[in-house]
Amino acid sequence: MAQHNEVGKIGEKLAREFLEKQGYKILEQNYKTKYAEIDLVTENQKKLIFVEVRTKVGEQFGSPEDTLDRKKLWKVLQNAKFYSGFTGWQGPERIDAVCIVLNPDFSIDRLTHHENIVS
Repeated sequence: MAQHNEVGKIGEKLAREFLEKQGYKILEQNYKTKYAEIDLVTENQKKLIFVEVRTKVGEQFGSPEDTLDRKKLWKVLQNAKFYSGFTGWQGPERIDAVCIVLNPDFSIDRLTHHENIVS
């Protein structure tokens, strides 16, 4: 489990750095709700964007995208609704995913930003 947590932390750091370079403002990281945890809450172009970060070392057992099943997406959507309601956000919002594949030495093999994964 320790390796899994380490890979997740590395992925979140890489995703955060990537999004900040794209002009996203990070509002929250690892925001806990009663449903689960939101990896990153960001704002870009007056839009609130919830970002699910999925990280894997290699793709021999499937891609990070494969882990975004309906159950996971439902949880992310519930988290987003809860956060928006709790903070009183009134503007547009969306849910993105940043999927990262790492090499065995934890360098980036692939980083893909998927916008608006839940409609």
